[in-house]
Amino acid sequence: MEKKQLQEKPKSTQISQNLFRSFYKNNKLNFIVLMVLYSVVSLFVVSIAWIMSSITDTIASKDFSNLWRIGIISVVFAVGFVLIGCITEVFYSRFIHKGIKQYKSTAFSLLSKKGIAAFSGEKTSDYISAFTNDITSIETNYLLHTPHIVQHILQFFGTLGLMLYFSIPMTGIAIAFFLLPIIISVVLGGGLSKREKIVSEKNAKFTARIKDLLTGFSVIKGFKAEKQAIALFNSDNAETEKAKMSRRLHQGIVQTVSTGAHVFMQFGLFIVGAILAIKGYITAGVMIAFVQLCNGLSQPLQTVPVYLASRKAAKELVYKLADKLEENKEKCEVEVIKQIEQGIEIKNLSFGYEDGKDILKNISYKFEQGKKYALVGFSGSGKTTLLNLLMGSYNNYGGTLSIGGTELKNMDTDSLYEHLCLINQNVFLFDDTIRNNITLFSDFPAEKVDSAIRLSSLDKIINERGEDYLCGENGSALSGGERQRISIARALVKNASVLLVDEATSALDNETASLVSNEILKLDGITGIVVTHRLETNLLKKYDAILMLKNGELAEVGTFDELMEQKGQFYSLYTVQ
Repeated sequence: MEKKQLQEKPKSTQISQNLFRSFYKNNKLNFIVLMVLYSVVSLFVVSIAWIMSSITDTIASKDFSNLWRIGIISVVFAVGFVLIGCITEVFYSRFIHKGIKQYKSTAFSLLSKKGIAAFSGEKTSDYISAFTNDITSIETNYLLHTPHIVQHILQFFGTLGLMLYFSIPMTGIAIAFFLLPIIISVVLGGGLSKREKIVSEKNAKFTARIKDLLTGFSVIKGFKAEKQAIALFNSDNAETEKAKMSRRLHQGIVQTVSTGAHVFMQFGLFIVGAILAIKGYITAGVMIAFVQLCNGLSQPLQTVPVYLASRKAAKELVYKLADKLEENKEKCEVEVIKQIEQGIEIKNLSFGYEDGKDILKNISYKFEQGKKYALVGFSGSGKTTLLNLLMGSYNNYGGTLSIGGTELKNMDTDSLYEHLCLINQNVFLFDDTIRNNITLFSDFPAEKVDSAIRLSSLDKIINERGEDYLCGENGSALSGGERQRISIARALVKNASVLLVDEATSALDNETASLVSNEILKLDGITGIVVTHRLETNLLKKYDAILMLKNGELAEVGTFDELMEQKGQFYSLYTVQ
């Protein structure tokens, strides 16, 4: 046994930092090259004003030779601008592609570190929304805008430098005009972040509703509840689109008012420049240059505040995901179990999904390593709940539950899942091949996989359809029994120390069910705890002990013969069946 240290971090700080860093991990070269290229592009943009100024003043001087020279420079300039622009787009696409790919990968990796107990009480729709709707907003408003913000800042200072070169007084007048759109953008842009967060929340709710409606489609049709389903869909759809409309409207108003202020600024600067040119303080070329440079200075002032507001809103979505990933994390010190030799022991175990409503009540028992146990009882007696507790699905139980001598609450979840495996009555399958669903995309020796296939009676199916046969969405291309066999093979290939079986043979025919059950009972050195409703005498006699649960309490324990002799609760259950 060894200790595994997990450092405590302030809420979401470490995770959010990891998420933000993921945009630039192994992506710094693309970003640096992109910034260099944007510097060159900004220089090209600023140079347009100088070329226009030179052409205007050349017209006034009627110097055709100089006009010819400027024309050649303009052609070379245009070709260079297109070439640099294309190269910039290549690195821009690479930067965005790698950044968003790494962000999603990091986020899912952090999510996968959660234990079953941490994840079971959370809404999957929140994560689905985070990986779909929120990702789109983050890509558009954060990652796409980041290089553009840098580009606009470089363009701003390049433009300002050339303005000062042409005329300091005229530059002062231009800056005075530029203050108006800046103030408007700052004042109106503040509400965008709040609206972006509301949109995210509405999207998560709408995603949850769609998931429920599609999952329960057959139930809706069977009970003729289509009108109610449509009403629920339309209600959440309307709320979502209304929130998006509010965000879109606010963003549009900010951009429209900023554009209006920009137009006012251009006219004002043009009129002032014309007056100064008439009075001889500046040349006509300088006036034209300032009008052109007006775009180079106003565009950053107009767009950067909007970009920053959108970027801030997108960052809130990253923090929101970080908070979700931070929830219900493991305690700072957990124990890693290398081997299970002392079995599983529960003492005074009580648990309920709701406060004051216990499903399990004061249960005490020790499961010895390598032995086989059957859990029996009427529906609702707590059999499945007990298996879920053993798998670490909930840690808010009363009493103690120790595995290999270590309290479950103090165990590292990776260590727990390494030793325990649950074969559930509800089988989940990927839309992939039979073999990949057995191995869960891991590498196992071929002989181990073949043995698991044989023991779970999958060999006939594979001989007929092949290992590469696609199972369909959640096994839709297979029968219930075939799906169950895959789940059994999946558990057998893992070779866990403890095998928890929850009605794994419920979807199998009697002959196959008996065959599979016997194979589970034959597994040497593996502790087997099996929930079963199949009270077959020949199978029940092979269990080392049978635990009879009733109303959440451990009513009786013993071998099949012992319990039959007692003629108690188990005897009644067996007789009824």
